[in-house]
Amino acid sequence: MIRFVFRFLGLVILALAFIFLVYDGTKSIAAGTLQMVEFGDMWNAVHADSLAAVQPAIERWLSPWVWDPVMLKILSSPTWLVLGIVGSVLVLLGRKKKPLIGYAR
Repeated sequence: MIRFVFRFLGLVILALAFIFLVYDGTKSIAAGTLQMVEFGDMWNAVHADSLAAVQPAIERWLSPWVWDPVMLKILSSPTWLVLGIVGSVLVLLGRKKKPLIGYAR
């Protein structure tokens, strides 16, 4: 059951990544320059309070260096890239087991 949930969420997130890829491509073609929606901007537009709460939580529970180079790099990455990676990982976690051949375990 949990594999189905991972696979389903992964496919939904991959669909969102494709939507953002098309959106960025359309905006770039219309403007004549490369334009991409950063993940931090999208998160801020969807729910700004949670984005503001994540920084102190990461710095308190993990480490301050996780926020500064790691999370800031993720937040400045294109939305389609971040969602594509997360969706791909979830789809891989939710894939079906390979059938066993013979008696090999």
